[in-house]
Amino acid sequence: MGLACLCATAGASAADEAAALRALAVSHCSQCHTFGQGEPHGQGPNLWSLIGRPAGSSVGYPYSPGFRSALEGKVWDAALLDRWLADTLAVAPDSQMIYFQDDPAVRAKLIRFFTSQR
Repeated sequence: MGLACLCATAGASAADEAAALRALAVSHCSQCHTFGQGEPHGQGPNLWSLIGRPAGSSVGYPYSPGFRSALEGKVWDAALLDRWLADTLAVAPDSQMIYFQDDPAVRAKLIRFFTSQR
């Protein structure tokens, strides 16, 4: 019985963390982006399955020339996403997206959320 309780608690805490990470992403990113598989683009591209995807490759989204130029040949990974979330203009100065997240703990949580979206 104890093992069943431990497993149920672990499952609940994993679900709670996933919900908290999603809520954080929604509060920081949903003004412009969608996250669900197959959802339409918003003002920015849909971010489903972002990690491991070539930058600027979301089908049907009209990326700015500045974004395409700065991120050509790059693939979204945790390191690139961390730099992007810290200061989008440092990564792609002529991009239309402007976002600055000074808190590395918040960036890490956002990266965990996007890593989980597969």
